[in-house]
Formats: sequence, C-alpha cells, structure tokens
Amino acid sequence: MFASEPLNAQSIDSWQRALGVPLFVWCVLLFGRLLLYFGQQGASDGWDEARDEDFCRKMRRGRRSQQVLSANLFTALRNPGEEGATQLDALLSGTEVLTAQPTRLDEIVVRHSRLSGEKHEDLEKVLLNIFSQVLVELAQTLAQLPDEKPLALLLEVESGLPQSQWRPAWHTAWNASGIRQSVVPVEGQGLSAVDQWLDQRIDDQALLLVVALQFAPLQPEGKAEAAVGLLLGNRLTQTTLPPMAYLHRPEQGRAHTPDALLYATRQALDWVPMDAKSIEHAWRAGVDGQRNATISTVLTEVPMPVKYPQGLIDLDASLGHPGTASPWLAIAVATQTIQRGAGPQFIFSGDSVADAGLWSTVLTPVLPLSTKES
Repeated sequence: MFASEPLNAQSIDSWQRALGVPLFVWCVLLFGRLLLYFGQQGASDGWDEARDEDFCRKMRRGRRSQQVLSANLFTALRNPGEEGATQLDALLSGTEVLTAQPTRLDEIVVRHSRLSGEKHEDLEKVLLNIFSQVLVELAQTLAQLPDEKPLALLLEVESGLPQSQWRPAWHTAWNASGIRQSVVPVEGQGLSAVDQWLDQRIDDQALLLVVALQFAPLQPEGKAEAAVGLLLGNRLTQTTLPPMAYLHRPEQGRAHTPDALLYATRQALDWVPMDAKSIEHAWRAGVDGQRNATISTVLTEVPMPVKYPQGLIDLDASLGHPGTASPWLAIAVATQTIQRGAGPQFIFSGDSVADAGLWSTVLTPVLPLSTKES
C-alpha cells in the first residue's frame, strides 16, 4: 500500500519480508506463551501434589490412636474384693447410687456417691487402700513387660485433702505395688494430654500410665468418688501386650454451643475409619445438666444410632459428677464393655474445669488383622 512501486511490480523478496517477519514474531510470541503456560501448569501441579501430601500427612496424624492395655475403675458400685463384672453390669443398667449421706470431711448430709469403706475410717488409710487396689491390677499387666520398659505417669487427683495428705498414701501404695518399671511424670491434664501425646510421642517406647481419682471433694453435692487406672501403649512400638481396645484421637468443642460440640463430634468420628452407624453405646461423664439440650441436638445431627436419652448411658445420673476422673472413668468402662464383645463406643466427657468445652472420643474393638498407624 505504501510502496513507491505498483503491486504487480514488487518483487517476491518484498512479499517474504512483509509476511515472514510478522509470522516469525508471532511464532516467537506463541512459543513464549506456551513456555509460560507449561511453567505455570507445572507449578500448579506441584502445589496440588504438595497439598495432597500435606492433607494425607495431616489425616494420618489425626487418625493416630493408642492401645488400651489395662483398664480398671472403682466406684460406689464396687465393693472391696469384688470383681469388676458386677460393677459393669450395674453401670450398663443405669443403677443409681447417688444418695444423701454424710460427707467425709464435715459429716454434712448431701447427695453424692462414695467409694466403699468404713464411715469413720482414717482418710489417709482409705486413700492408701484405693491407690493400692488401682495399682494391683495395673501391676499384673506391667509384670508381663521388661523392667527397662519406660512409663510416663499422668497422676490426676481431685480432693478436699491437701497434697501433703494424699501424696504419702500414693507413694506408699506405689512402693508396695511391685511395679518395677521406672516412671517419669507427664505434664498436662485430661484428654489434652492424650491429644498432645498422639502429636509428639507416637513413636515413643514409653507407655502412658494414667491414675485418676476424685476423693472427698470440697463441694460434694452431686459428685462421685471414683478411682481409675489405665495403661496406654503406642501402636507403632508396643507389640508385647495384646490391646483391649483402641482409643482414638479425642476432639474438644471450642465453645459451649451446639455447633461447636457438633463439629467436635463429627471430627472425632472422622478420625476413625469406620461408619458412625456402627457405634453401639454412647456414654456421658462429667457433663453438667445445662448441656443436656446440646448433646440431644448433636445426637440428632450425627448418623450414630444413639438418640437422647435412649442409648446414652449417663454416668453422672447413676454415680454423680466424677470431676477430674470423668474422661478416664468413661474410657475404662467403655473398654470393659468392648471386652465383653460390644462394638465401638462413643464418649461425651467433661472434666473438673467448668468452663471447658466437652470432649468427644471414640473407642473401637481390636480387629484380628488391624493395621498399624503412622
């Protein structure tokens, strides 16, 4: 158009330059755009792969669980020298022992449950007997392990007695128990200690020994005296003792609302590779009456075949509030129930901290060819 020569007089070289140069530029631009696209696609695929690996790693971490190797409990439903089977039958049937009776500390008559013992017996002697009974059953299990097997001890005691009174009873009972393994105390409280253990010590050789007790509380109205002993092992490192059940990662509600507990319940169920419809029993312990509506709402939203109040075994109604022993008491009785051939168990539990959110926990039976978790 702008050439000085007419179109029919222009040479082929001019046409080649006029068409070839733009074509070459467009080819370079297209090649650069393709390089940019494949680079961005590769980076995106890399991020997707890293995200998937991170998600799988977090899921494996969340689905960690512990072996329950020993579980014993003592409540007002168990007399001295009596086997635990009778107590378990009473708990499963909802037998109530929450009754008006004199308290241990000031003899005021209030409604509560007490561990068996003489009314006017020395409290330190009663404590010694309680600790001794808990440790005897644990010692029978620990006797099957080598002396060098390390133990991590979580000792939780809630009592109106000062530590200077119950500590000597604990040391005396421990020294007389015959437990040979060395013990290191564990920091933490309640199920948060289990949650932390699963995060940080899943490949540890140590076993987690839990002893929890509520005895002679300062405000005994509606409370329950209870003693619990649990021995927990890591599935990756403990192969000597056969597990009784698996304790899966507990999940705590972040608030007191039904939505918060519903989220925690669903997450606790999601940590377990099973159908929630297979839950056979649901337990509650250490839950105040103001949260009845919350639990009822949650049970209507999750696919568990347990509805409120049918199918929900209320340890608070039969025994009273177990205080700091609440989650451990429920775990122990749920484990014993599994030992009778029952299916998976679900637990709603609180603790001695009134403002804390409720915990949701799942226990499952041991399958013949269960796989280890990392």
